[in-house]
Amino acid sequence: MKDISYRGISTFSGIALLMLVGSGICFADLQNVDVGGELRMRYRYYRNVFEEEFSPTIRIPDFFLPKRPIGAPGVISLFDWDGTGGDWHFAETALLLSVNADFTDNVSGFVELYDYHEWGEDFRSDYVTGLDARADTGEDLEVNQAYVQMDQAFGAPLRLRIGRQALIMGKGWLVNDMLTPTQRLTFDAVRATYEVDAFSVDAFAAKVFENGINEQDGDVDFYGVYATYKALEAIDLSAYWYWLRDARSRNDTSFIAPIERLEEFVGLDDYDATNLHTVGIRLNGGWESWDYDLEVAYQFGEADSHGSRFVPIGMIYGDDDAEYDNWGADLNAGYTFDAMWSPRVSIIGGYFQGQDNRDLSFAEWINPFYRPEASVSFNRLYADKNYLPVVNDNGWLSNFYMVGGAVDVTPTDVVKIHVQLARAWIDEPFDPPAYANLGRFRVPLAPALSFWTREGSDDIGWEASGWIKYNYTDDLSILLYYCHLFPDDGLTDGGYIQFNGTGFSGGSDADDADYVFLMTVLKF
Repeated sequence: MKDISYRGISTFSGIALLMLVGSGICFADLQNVDVGGELRMRYRYYRNVFEEEFSPTIRIPDFFLPKRPIGAPGVISLFDWDGTGGDWHFAETALLLSVNADFTDNVSGFVELYDYHEWGEDFRSDYVTGLDARADTGEDLEVNQAYVQMDQAFGAPLRLRIGRQALIMGKGWLVNDMLTPTQRLTFDAVRATYEVDAFSVDAFAAKVFENGINEQDGDVDFYGVYATYKALEAIDLSAYWYWLRDARSRNDTSFIAPIERLEEFVGLDDYDATNLHTVGIRLNGGWESWDYDLEVAYQFGEADSHGSRFVPIGMIYGDDDAEYDNWGADLNAGYTFDAMWSPRVSIIGGYFQGQDNRDLSFAEWINPFYRPEASVSFNRLYADKNYLPVVNDNGWLSNFYMVGGAVDVTPTDVVKIHVQLARAWIDEPFDPPAYANLGRFRVPLAPALSFWTREGSDDIGWEASGWIKYNYTDDLSILLYYCHLFPDDGLTDGGYIQFNGTGFSGGSDADDADYVFLMTVLKF
């Protein structure tokens, strides 16, 4: 950020400053204003990954799955893993512009504007007719952050931050400020941070969705406490608790009052508020040339909002007794050699426990009073860590695990190179209807007998990846990334690993796939 006198602030800075002062919550004297920003541009290319036009395709029609609790929106997939279709590529730009105003008495205000677009959006001219029309700019500019901050509040080592803000808890494994390397995530929240040399405690309360106009108790709220003990020499110990509460009402039917009361009496169509609790610990640090970072979390609570999606095909009611009961873990441990290029060798791993209760027994198939059981996998909350880039992770893959190894080298002060090899599996694979192979096609043997299934493969395959980052200056960096996927039968058969275990990944083949991107980041 650049430090400038408040007498010479730009129009943008002046508007942001007036917003802060005019809000009536800062009465201290203005001392200085920092103006800064960031510009990210990225070109992305996928080969043999997505369906043409990025359009979901039905892999197994509902006709072959009577009474099976598949979960919305069914057995459809964005992925083809097939070399016969087209590839997917585009360029994107993300811009941040920010103003930080420091006042006396340890008070400051921060406003950050954000714009994200894909190249070619909002272009005004129709070259065929020559007609120029106004650009569609309805979603171009957003207020990414806008908060007031008080440091040393009440004379204590306490920081209070109120307003729209980024939340990064720990290393950001489950709560982060990014959706992808170019797209941002912020919360309307109140946050308090107490920090001394030996420990720190971070607590927040965020409003994720406001529905108070329509329902008295129909909001989505997110709370958390994250504490770290830092007094030990070779280890930092962190513990946390997150609570996501979704009180929006859900129902399968809207019958007349007597039938609704009957449903309530027999325990149908009775969805309560969702309460997703996540508790976890993180151990990270280093000793001599070793470094490590291990994080483990457990989730529990009512999953009614999730269970309402699992209405069996051809039936009426979902699972109003669904619960979270899943583990997740992340590991990165390495050793740095005292040699040329400072090579670091590391092992990596990730685990997100899943469920797949989408099959039926014969007894359930003939039972007229059959009640479905939802498939609830570990929910990755607000994360962006990308374990399997070609499989399009972006922080939402679940019901899978992976292990791998990596090597990092630093040939010069401005160049860093990373190479990695990993293998991944589905934790609980999906069992498709029994079928016979006819060339590259699968012919169902008995579509109406949905209890007759074939065991699905759990092998996702291998991913080999690497990137090189060049810090051209302190403010400008260039990153080239490449990843190659050797898919296995787990992707051909398909499993529910996308979107926290609710989206299907199955394709029409098992051709090798690639993902490449080139990104530049300029900070000012």
